Formats: sequence, structure tokens, C-alpha cells
Amino acid sequence: MGIKPAVKEDFFYATKAKAWRANNREKLTSLWKEATVHSRFNEVLVQEIIPGDGSCQFSSCVLFKGGEVLASMEAQRWRQHPPEFGRAATYVETVDRPDLTELAARFLKEINYYGLAEIEFKRDPRDGKYKLLDVNARTWGFHVLGFAAGVDFPYLLYADQMGHSFKPLHGRAGVGWIRMVTDIPSCLLGFVGGYLGWQDYKRSVQNFEVESVFSKEDLLPSLVELALLPYLAFKTRILGVRAQPCLMGFGN
Repeated sequence: MGIKPAVKEDFFYATKAKAWRANNREKLTSLWKEATVHSRFNEVLVQEIIPGDGSCQFSSCVLFKGGEVLASMEAQRWRQHPPEFGRAATYVETVDRPDLTELAARFLKEINYYGLAEIEFKRDPRDGKYKLLDVNARTWGFHVLGFAAGVDFPYLLYADQMGHSFKPLHGRAGVGWIRMVTDIPSCLLGFVGGYLGWQDYKRSVQNFEVESVFSKEDLLPSLVELALLPYLAFKTRILGVRAQPCLMGFGN
């Protein structure tokens, strides 16, 4: 089981963690008590941890309106930072998994949702079923991947708001997105820990089409991000933000 907050800000800034793992009842009790120091007791969630690595973690990204999917893209989150209870993806690749979008559409229809959303799932290796992890009712970190895959989500939302019609769109599979500034440290930990192979890493850096910040038309953002690397390394070392040896997710 695991402990995480319903509202992350106070908990995260105090603990520098997104969630805690409890391998037995005694540890769960002590972690829950500690979590209530940083969050209100009714904002502390106890959830099952779903086993599995990045090959099990997926997202259905959609523009949803009137009970229908206007645009969609499925993606596989191969790597994230930190590697266990990740705060952000570091390497993502589009896949062809329409069954994920069907699951997402069922949920969004029930709540009469309108707009952009990223619905995160994890395939449970114990029963093969997709378990709901999270719902981001906003643009998400790798939303620019949609443009490269043929689904420009922000523009499509704007077009719909302006009353322009368009045929349903679906992103093509096999398009990669990477954020080098966080992916490289995560991969180094993976190499050392033995849970990331060199060939897998080589394939990902050879095939990605989108870097989260870099653009040859505007180099300033990427230069600023590089300049922040010493600060990020210092923060990680001093504040004790540590990665764990495998990807995990929470089932709702």
C-alpha cells in the first residue's frame, strides 16, 4: 500500500516526496500519522500500489465534448522523474491503444466533461486490466507531442471555442517526446541500479521527435534550462530527493 496527499503542495514541499510506500500494516500506520502532520487527515489517501515498470504505464489524451472524443492520442510513459512515484514524465512515446481512449471516454461522459484531459492508466500485470491512476483536466507536460503526432490539442480546443468544425482526429503511433534535463539523471540512476538497459536508452534517444524545451527557432528556453542544472543537482542532493528503483503507480 501507499500514502499520498489529495492536495500535494504542503505535503510535497515538506517531504520532497509525491508518495510513500508502506510494506506492512505497522509502516502504513506510522506513515499515515506522519502524513497528517503535513496534510489534513481527510486529505491523506491510502491506495494500493500497482506493480510494474514503464511498459505498464499509459495515457489517453483527448479533446472531449458532448460525450464524444473529438481528438485523441494514446501514449506510453517509459520513463519519469523520480522513477518510482514520478512527478513528471521524462520519455514518452505515442502508441496505438484505442481501448484506453474508450475507457477514458466512458469516464469523461459520466461526469459530462468538456475540454482537454490526460487520463493516466497502469496495466496491472496480475490481471492484465488497466487501472485508473490520475485525471489531468488541463494540458499536460508532454502535450506538444500531439502536434508532432498530428493532433494539435491547444489549437483544436481554440478552434472548437471559435465554433470551427473538424473531423475527429487520432495521433499516429511511434512518435517520441523527451525532456533531456530530467531524463539523463533518471537514466544514469537506471544504469547504476540495473533497471534500464543501454539498448533501450539508445533506441529512445535515436527515435524521439520532440524535445520538451529545445527549439532551433528559439534557443533561449533550452539555454536557461541548462543553466539550471547545477541548481537542480544541488537541490536533489541537499534536500534528499531520491529516486527509487522502478516505476510504480497508484490504483484508484
